[in-house]
Amino acid sequence: MRVLIAPNAFKHSLNATGAALAIKEGLQQSKLDCVCECFPVGDGGDGTGDLMIRKHNGLLVSVDVADPFGRLIQSSFGLVNNGETAIIEMANASGIHLVKPSALNPLQATSFGTGQLIIAALDKGVRNLVLAIGGSATVDGGTGILRALGVRFLNAQGEELTAPEQLTELTTIDVSTLDQRILTCAITVLCDVENKLLGAEGSAAVFGPQKGATPDSVKKLDAGLATFSAVALQQTGIDMSAVKHGGAAGGVAAGLHTFINAQLVNGIDFFLHFTRFDEAVATADLVITGEGSIDEQTLHGKGPFGVAYRAKQLNLPVIGLAGKIPLDQNEKLDQFFDVLLAIGNGPADLVSALSQTRQNLIRTAHQLGNLLTR
Repeated sequence: MRVLIAPNAFKHSLNATGAALAIKEGLQQSKLDCVCECFPVGDGGDGTGDLMIRKHNGLLVSVDVADPFGRLIQSSFGLVNNGETAIIEMANASGIHLVKPSALNPLQATSFGTGQLIIAALDKGVRNLVLAIGGSATVDGGTGILRALGVRFLNAQGEELTAPEQLTELTTIDVSTLDQRILTCAITVLCDVENKLLGAEGSAAVFGPQKGATPDSVKKLDAGLATFSAVALQQTGIDMSAVKHGGAAGGVAAGLHTFINAQLVNGIDFFLHFTRFDEAVATADLVITGEGSIDEQTLHGKGPFGVAYRAKQLNLPVIGLAGKIPLDQNEKLDQFFDVLLAIGNGPADLVSALSQTRQNLIRTAHQLGNLLTR
């Protein structure tokens, strides 16, 4: 039996590669006679860029950039396709993992460092930019990136605004000094959510608290993004607030779409095409995927759904492994997953469950392999 192992990352616990290797280890310890191929996947979340660079045997380029609070750090991006395409992982410059939990503050954090990575890629002469924007610490609508590219955000007195909390003062967006090289590039932004920019389901309300925003901060951030959207509409004719995926990464997707013509795409669809997943799944007899939680939200563009959808196009059986699955049978999920298994070995608090993900995946895969031999 040929088994294709294609999990997404188990958030806050195990990256996609680690999850795939754990599942493989468990299967190989079982009685199942199988050949395993590990194909870890990413849907735009933290780690997606790294996976794409590795799949293309890309070149890593180191760059000194600003972290979310302007402190100098060493970061990197990847070059693939003979240097024509740069793959940039936003988390490498503006990521939440770069900030201590107690120091998170999206009213101050900016995406400027990611913009510096883009500038460094332009200096290499790239013609295509691929941005994986998951795992950011920011809710700045991409204004930090745009500032790095030369855009100026001004208040009524002509003073430049540099922090998200200042965006409610915005009256003018000066694009006269935008680095024109960016407009000659094809820019693709990988998104793993469909949320729009503003409101109860917008970037500040939904993702702000994950990045340290208090209820009061959420209101301030949403108001700032609303002002940004209104000024942008007046100057460009583009309604940022109506853009599907626009709320991804604290509104980065909407900002880049509006001002540098970035194409916003479903992250897992792009990833699977870019990494030639169809070639791997075509030789499989069984597909195993997974991530921290599999539920109906998974069907809205998450990694396991992308994997399962392509497997089902070939009528292959699909097994989903997750830390959490629905209590009740779900007809929508049943269309794509033949079996869903929760990997936990008993009641556990979240911290313990996260720390045991690898062992739980190995044990579950081992038991699954033995079951498949019967």
